[in-house]
Amino acid sequence: MGWTGRKDGRMGRKGWMGRIGRMGGKEEQPPRPHHPAFPAFPALPASMVVLALLTATAHAQTADTILVNGKIVTVDAQSSIREALAIRDGRIAALGSSAEMRKLAGPRTRVVDLQGRTVIPGLIDSHLHAIRAAQTFATEVNWIGVPSLADALVRITDASKAMKPGAWLIVAGGWNVQQFKENRRPTQAELVAAAPNNPVYVQLGYGWAMLTPIALKALNITSDSDVPSGGKLERDANGQPTGAISGGQGAIIALFDKLPKPTFAQQVEGTKKFFRELNRLGLTGVYDPGGNNLLPEDYQAVFKVWRQGEMTVRVAYTLCGNTPGGEFEEIKNLVALLPQGFGDDMLKFGGLGERITAAMNNNNRPSDAEKAKYYEIVKWAADRGLALTMHWNNDASVGQLLDIFERVNRETPIGGLRWSIAHLNDASENSLRRMKALGVGWTVQDAMYFGGDGYAQQAGVDAAKRVPPVETGTKIGVPIGGGTDAHRVASYNPFTSLQWFLDGKTVSGHAIRGPEETPDRLDALRFYTLGSAWFSFDEKTRGSLEAGKYADLAVLSKDYLTIPVSDVHGIESVLTMVGGKVVYAAGPFAKYDAGVRSVRLQADR
Repeated sequence: MGWTGRKDGRMGRKGWMGRIGRMGGKEEQPPRPHHPAFPAFPALPASMVVLALLTATAHAQTADTILVNGKIVTVDAQSSIREALAIRDGRIAALGSSAEMRKLAGPRTRVVDLQGRTVIPGLIDSHLHAIRAAQTFATEVNWIGVPSLADALVRITDASKAMKPGAWLIVAGGWNVQQFKENRRPTQAELVAAAPNNPVYVQLGYGWAMLTPIALKALNITSDSDVPSGGKLERDANGQPTGAISGGQGAIIALFDKLPKPTFAQQVEGTKKFFRELNRLGLTGVYDPGGNNLLPEDYQAVFKVWRQGEMTVRVAYTLCGNTPGGEFEEIKNLVALLPQGFGDDMLKFGGLGERITAAMNNNNRPSDAEKAKYYEIVKWAADRGLALTMHWNNDASVGQLLDIFERVNRETPIGGLRWSIAHLNDASENSLRRMKALGVGWTVQDAMYFGGDGYAQQAGVDAAKRVPPVETGTKIGVPIGGGTDAHRVASYNPFTSLQWFLDGKTVSGHAIRGPEETPDRLDALRFYTLGSAWFSFDEKTRGSLEAGKYADLAVLSKDYLTIPVSDVHGIESVLTMVGGKVVYAAGPFAKYDAGVRSVRLQADR
């Protein structure tokens, strides 16, 4: 073998550099050309060469890990169910019967008896604000899935005892009034009783927050003039402040920015803990859309975890402009040296995030000037081959966004760029057909699990029966990814979202969606695996359990395909693998979790 490929005798990109593996970081050494300083050795006998080749081949085909006696839901094109699979070098080597896979075992192969448990591809959330949530996960109080306000207040008390005296106790979101059996928000007095010596801040979505007197004093808030623009102090019937602040999204975002941030060490710790929490729920990948309260420097914690080789979730991250009116210059500076997909299989650049301009964010009536500026940015992105995702809530106004996308597409085709629209729960058939024609995908979350009751009252029962219209989208051929939009406005539990897809019931237990837009279990699972992989250009490497793909998988505590739909939300993983490496294990598989440091994990619903 010579130094082929270039006239100067050096090997080009399709030579050596093209053979550097992405996964292990190991490089093949270039072949040594014959040189007098390196004398040739005598040729080996043919029989010895054949024996060596056979031995090497047998070794190469030996699996590192084999899972047997299971129910493996592959999510391949045929929705095949297999009994066993073999893993080698971080990828799936083969699938079949347990007997067939055992033939691939060698003396060092780890054989895991699944004892009949169900295995699914590692779940991928196509719209999860993971980097932001991870930053504060080690220091915040988590109310996600707590069944009662009384229990939530106990968590405040417990946190006050576990943290340093006087530490801020922050509930950053992810909870909803309807999840509590009391069906109400906490009062300031209850928060004071729970933690009398700590500043306490509790946020509900992007419209309301409650602060204790110590917290208000620390932020120097005594009147409406001290509250960020667009917000106000709520008052009781006697005109006295209740401790609550309400207002528009911008006001609550600005209020949250006033809170003390975790130290960098706490952000790194939180990132590791949050990713492991996602692993507990079978998640192995996320597409992070950027968004509010997330500045460029806030990415440094996840970058450090990546540099340390401690990522347990594959992350495709995006970047947004943060200064109203100055987004274009910010974006150009941020991505100047970031081509689409830059990174590796654990962390890579996924394009522009959902808040491309402040003026178009949650604006159902943008001006011509605001649309022109937005067009300028997304046209620039298309010219550079960048993916993007855009936050849009209402079908009544999404035509203005699609008009811009269609204008760009006439000048620079976007069909291969994996652009997407997030949310759009009431998408019309016409909008979905326009998206299909453009090659634009749709990331769908369980927002109506929390907000469906209000939507049904506002839009009517008939309108609520078709939210979100995923069956219509599937028939039209729109790429669909499942997700949550966690954790400010929703739970990050993928099984809560999957159950919402399957039963259409809100957090209060009311079934609002009709059968015509209700997917079956395999289709819903496909949204959350292969469907979500599409948005980061990864459908050929993950999202299903097929030979050659990454061994990203979750062994479930219950059989997703057969348990009552009402129990789906309670499923957890008992063994999660990313690239064939165990990142979470519990119960009968806990012994495989050696080397992964223990963290406190909280129930999620």
